[in-house]
Order: sequence, then C-alpha cells, then structure tokens
Amino acid sequence: MHKKLVVGLFLLLAIPALADQIVLKNGDRLTGSITKSDGKVLVIKTDFAGDVTVKFDAIQSITSAGDLNVTLGGKTVVGPVTTNGDNVVVATKAAGTVEAPKASVTLVRSPAEQAAYEKSLHPGFEEGWAGGLNLGFAMTRGNSATKNLNIGFNASRKGFHDKLALYTNSIYATNDLPSASPNNTTANSIGGGARYDHDFSARTFAFVNGDFYHDSLQHLDLRSTFGGGLGVHVIKSDATTLDLLAGVNYTHEGYGSFTDASDTFHKEVSNSLAGLTLGDDFIHKVGKGTVITQSFFFYPSLTSIRVSLNTSPPTTENVREYRGVFNFGTVTRLNKWLGWQNSFGDIYVSNPPNGAKKNDLQIATGINLSFTH
Repeated sequence: MHKKLVVGLFLLLAIPALADQIVLKNGDRLTGSITKSDGKVLVIKTDFAGDVTVKFDAIQSITSAGDLNVTLGGKTVVGPVTTNGDNVVVATKAAGTVEAPKASVTLVRSPAEQAAYEKSLHPGFEEGWAGGLNLGFAMTRGNSATKNLNIGFNASRKGFHDKLALYTNSIYATNDLPSASPNNTTANSIGGGARYDHDFSARTFAFVNGDFYHDSLQHLDLRSTFGGGLGVHVIKSDATTLDLLAGVNYTHEGYGSFTDASDTFHKEVSNSLAGLTLGDDFIHKVGKGTVITQSFFFYPSLTSIRVSLNTSPPTTENVREYRGVFNFGTVTRLNKWLGWQNSFGDIYVSNPPNGAKKNDLQIATGINLSFTH
C-alpha cells in the first residue's frame, strides 16, 4: 500500500513535467501546450484559461515537453525546446543540439500546427472555400401587384500563391396588374463568371477570367467575355486588399427581340469584339462585423465586328464600343453564418443595338448566408 502511494504521488508530481512551460520576465509562469509563434507573440493553450497570447520578447525561458518545429534565421529544426539565457536550444535528433539567439526565431509550430500548415500547402479542391449566398424578395398586393427576387452567390478558394473566385447574380421583377400585360416583366437579368489569380511574387500576379451576362430588357441574349492579364497587389493586409488589373479580352454577344405571339427569341445582331481589360478589386473589413467590396472594370474595344442578321444577306460593319461594370456591396454579419447585405451595380454599354438604353442600374438588399469549408 505504501509503495502504491509513493508511485501515485510520483506520477502526480510528474504531470507538470509532461506539459510545456514558459516563464515571463515578471516571474509569471504559464503551463500548457505551446501552439505557435511568429517571433512576435507566442500562443500557449492552457487548461483553465484557454489560448493565452504573450509577447515573445517578454518571455524569459521556454521548456517544451515534446517536439516543436522552430525556424531560426531561415532554417527549420525539430525537437524539444529549452532556453539558455538569451538563446533558444533545440535538441534535434538529426543535427544534435542547435542553439541560436531568441531574436532569430521567426516561427514556432506544434506538430499539429505544422501538419495543418503542410496540408494547407496542397489542399484538396473541395477545401478552403469561403463565400455567401445573398437573398432578397419583395411582393405587393392590392392597389399594386409586384414581385421582386434577387439572388447572388460568391465563393473563393485562397491558396498561398493563388485564388479562385466564382460569382453569380440575378434580378427578376414583374408587375402583375392586368394593365401591365403583356409586358409585365420589369427586370430579368443574370450574370456570373469565374476568375483565377496566380502570384508571381508578393506584389504581382497573373489572372484569367470568364464572364457571362444576359439581360432580357436590353434584348441581350448572351454576352461571353474571356480574358487574362497581369495585376498588382497595391494593398495586401488582413483588413484591406486593393488589386489593379490590366489585360486583354475577347467578347461575343448576341442581341435580338422576342415576338409577342410565341415569346420566341430571334437573334438580330451578333458582335465580336477584341479589347482591353482595365480594372480594380477592393475589399475592406470594418471592425469585426462588416465587409465592404468594390470593383470597377473598363472594357474598351480595339476591334469590333457587328453582323446584322435581320437583313438578307446579313450585313457586316465595324463598330467601336466600350463597356464599364461597377459593383459596390456591403455585408454586415449578424452571427457566425447570417448577415445583412446591400449591393449596387451599374453596367454601361456605349453602343447597344435595337435602341436599348445604355445604362442598367441594379440595387438590391437582403440576407446573406455565409459558409466556410
């Protein structure tokens, strides 16, 4: 019985030795599991206080019970960590004891953090996505009879050196009063696309994109734009990003009209355009709950061929045009997955056929359902 008591007491005394420990310069001690450090702060997970972040230069000594991945002056070593005065000592299995000044430490990761980091370098295609679904609906009855539905979706997958973004937005509205027939549709547009960016350096990147847009009231059957070019990260921080882009694109679009009797679309004009792509992308986080997004793209054509299909035989002419697409939006998070969104869009076409108006404004508001994977 006496031996069992001694063994039990020995095990209890040994438990703290199995944990990591840091001692601060003011004498405070923290015991737990060292998670990570960027050389400026260190995070240690404690049993009773959770994750505790301390300034790295406020640490007097470090003792780890197990291996840590430590980057010292660009070289990464693995092993239990202790300190010797102002130096960090790593007892590696391959290179023996490695000692270096604490000021040379740029990264510290636990085995779990290191495994997560290595996995993030080569994520599966289904991993790393974040985005949201925007929904807005309005309906009136009585002296008026209208319906309005707007749906938007965006998703992005960020890697260390690339980014893939998917997006779509649609607005549909009707005036259901009998006096409005047969032209009771007051808005019917849908657009979407994808863009892929790949970094060459911390500031420069290349991009390719494809965009598609349909607008019934402008008689636009489909506009398809494919392009690519180069970009610059003018601002790249956790709170704010600003990218400037420049490149070339090819656009094909078809305009036409609908017959009242059969509601069949007849293509009347086909445009083929080669032009420039000039634009910007801006994202800014306001506090912890609001994100502001803004983008503007300008597409001046360099060459343009317009084919009129409603003549026999079809006629061809050279027509220059330019387009501008401006988008501004905000999302204010109400909880982890629910938010409130507002969006404003303006699409301008300098030379639309069939007498259609040049400018289309779109304003929408509603809920935002966000997700991460």
